[in-house]
Parts: sequence; structure tokens; C-alpha cells
Amino acid sequence: MKTAMRENPTSSIKKILIMGLDNSGKTSIVLCLKGVKNLSSFSSLNPTRGVKINKFQALGSEYTIWDFGGQEQFRDSYLNNFQTHIEGTKKFIYVLDIQDRERYDISLEYLGKIVTLLSKHKIPIDFSIFLHKYDPDLEFKNSKFNENVISDLIRTMKRLIPYNFTYQIYKTSIYTVFQKLAI
Repeated sequence: MKTAMRENPTSSIKKILIMGLDNSGKTSIVLCLKGVKNLSSFSSLNPTRGVKINKFQALGSEYTIWDFGGQEQFRDSYLNNFQTHIEGTKKFIYVLDIQDRERYDISLEYLGKIVTLLSKHKIPIDFSIFLHKYDPDLEFKNSKFNENVISDLIRTMKRLIPYNFTYQIYKTSIYTVFQKLAI
């Protein structure tokens, strides 16, 4: 259940946590949020090891995005220190790579542990799940992928997450199909 968060009047920095399995696209999302538009910047990314804190300004606000590397060796440590990491967080983004069907179960298990911790400690937070790498040509690239796969995944998530836990689910990609700009 979402409740009002207390604002710290001395801090105008908005803290965002982004978590998910390794190679789910978290760092690419961070680059997009920072306003990076050069696609070549995305092709040479290295895996995030541990936590990388990104600070930037956008839309008149300051942000810190905590990008948590998703390798198995780090995940338990994040969960064991969850209270420390979550302190002061305004937004939490969980990223699931929809093209990595072989690891749906692992990703959903990790998501479940995170939601359980948030619920247990009654931490009010804006929580989003990004079904990421929902790229424009996905159905052409992967003949085994279709909307039924996503519908099944969303149904599984809804069974996993408590009914009173507030969240949003988004289909995301770093690519756009078409953009029309006024000249």
C-alpha cells in the first residue's frame, strides 16, 4: 500500500535504486535517464560490479541513481544490507530482461525477495517493474516470442506480489521505432 513519504527539506536530491539480474539492461536505462542519446555509447558497456552511484541533474532536479550489478555473487549482500541501501530512496526500478526467458524464474525469485523486504519493513516507495529489451523488432528477431509470453509473465508476477503492494509495470526499450519532430 502506498503512503505519503516524508521529504527531507535539506535534500532536493532524488534517490533512485535500479536492480535486476546481470545483463538485464540496468546500466543502459541509467544512460537513457541521464539523457545519453548516442547509440554507440550503449555498445561498449561493461558489467556493473557492486553498486555504481550516478549523479546528474535533469528537469530542474538532482538525481542519484544507484545501479546495482546483478551478478549472483552480489545479490545476497544487497538483500542482507537492504535497509541501508533503501534509506532515502524515492523510486525503485526492478528490471527484467524479457528476452532472457531461461532466467525468468531466477529474476522473479529475486523480485519476490525484494518485494518481501519492502513489505516486511513497510517501506513506502514508488516501485516500478521494467519489462526491458522490449525492442521494436523483437517478434521478428525471436520467433518464440509473442505477446502471450508477456501476458503469462505478468500473470506470474501478479501472483508473486502481495495484493496490497503498489507497483507499475512498463514495457521498456532503449530504442524507438519512429519519432516525429516539429521543424
